[in-house]
Amino acid sequence: MAIHDPLRVFTISLGCPKNRVDTEFLLGALGGAYAPAQDITSADVVLINTCAFIEPAVEESVQQILEVADDISDLVPRPLLAVTGCLVARYGQDLKAGLPEVDLWLPLAEQDQWGERLAQALGRSFPGGRERILTTGPASAYLKISEGCDHACRFCIIPQLRGPLQSRPVEELVREAGSLVDQGARELVLVAQDVSNYGQDLGMRQGLQRLVEALSAVPGLDWIRLLYLYPVGVTTELLRFLRDSAPLVVPSFDIPLQHAHPDILTQMGRPFARDPYRVIATVRDVLPQAALRTSLIVGYPGEKEAHFAYLRQFVQEVRFHNLGVFPYYAEEGTPAATLPDQVPEAVKNDRREQIMGDQAQISETILESCQGTTMDVLVERPDPHWPTLFQGRVWFQAPEVDGVTYVSGHSLQAGQLVHAEIEESKTYDLVALVPEEK
Repeated sequence: MAIHDPLRVFTISLGCPKNRVDTEFLLGALGGAYAPAQDITSADVVLINTCAFIEPAVEESVQQILEVADDISDLVPRPLLAVTGCLVARYGQDLKAGLPEVDLWLPLAEQDQWGERLAQALGRSFPGGRERILTTGPASAYLKISEGCDHACRFCIIPQLRGPLQSRPVEELVREAGSLVDQGARELVLVAQDVSNYGQDLGMRQGLQRLVEALSAVPGLDWIRLLYLYPVGVTTELLRFLRDSAPLVVPSFDIPLQHAHPDILTQMGRPFARDPYRVIATVRDVLPQAALRTSLIVGYPGEKEAHFAYLRQFVQEVRFHNLGVFPYYAEEGTPAATLPDQVPEAVKNDRREQIMGDQAQISETILESCQGTTMDVLVERPDPHWPTLFQGRVWFQAPEVDGVTYVSGHSLQAGQLVHAEIEESKTYDLVALVPEEK
């Protein structure tokens, strides 16, 4: 590879959207040297950004590294294999001995040096960095507004991996948002471990409100989506602001409750231990049309049948638009891992299946009510199976984690926001048609 040849990089981002943002920053740090590789065989560098939040994520990350290492072992020239992410933060030096196939380890704590480290490993220099390079397609982009977390949930290892809350300045985020919109993004998805905590470490009052106001002034932006609003931050004051002063914010909120029974929430060390019904009521009193999604943990140590029955009834009564359910994993280094009364794996998996079965019925009923209505659809990508069919999302469908809307029509393009008639619904997906102009 000559010194001025484009650097062809193939990226694999595992885990949460925050990892994808880190990957995109690294690509931006390569400046004009970067070119996307279509596959591993055509790459000069393969970058794997790992997840290590829970045991299955660790296993997936290690397996992905081994598979890629095997796939590139016989290539000539062989691409450089670089690995970063939470796996590196969690296990550090131990990985070097266990995974000698990796050429370059990029610690999370040295993100500002990733580009330089990569240049050194390749024996070349890069012509100056630039803003993030968007990899999610032309319609939507994640905006990581803070790093780390100040909460002390007893099952979670994130503060150990990512450190305390570190909010990014408003001005920096607005500049980045403008760059993402220039690359085609119509929607910004604000992500953090807890977006409602934004700005507290900077001494800001109403930090999230101030950020939303500033982002709403970015030309060309249609939607702002908030992911991971911790229940303690879902206040009447915030909700009234979103209702009255933030028209770009879609009223679709991810509020990770993790459980519903007060005893289990207290044992989890959640930053709120009050009745979660009140959190839902607060949202629906101010924004009755809001769509809610959540994540739940079943099988936490000490969860009895009565606790699970309470949680299941809560799900049936609240009727979330979307939810995810995870069996509890005893993560080494967390206080919960040493608790007594650990729940058997078979019980945890059965409880997960029961709630997901309930949610399938709830989702199907909610989506049936959309039939015959006209809704805005953010067009994301062509469907590979039909020439005029595209995949997109309506306002209550978050990217990558929720269902999609299959939309058809003439002259559609990825990145458009179109009015479409909802003609059919499935368990988690919608089918829509853009009417022909008369």
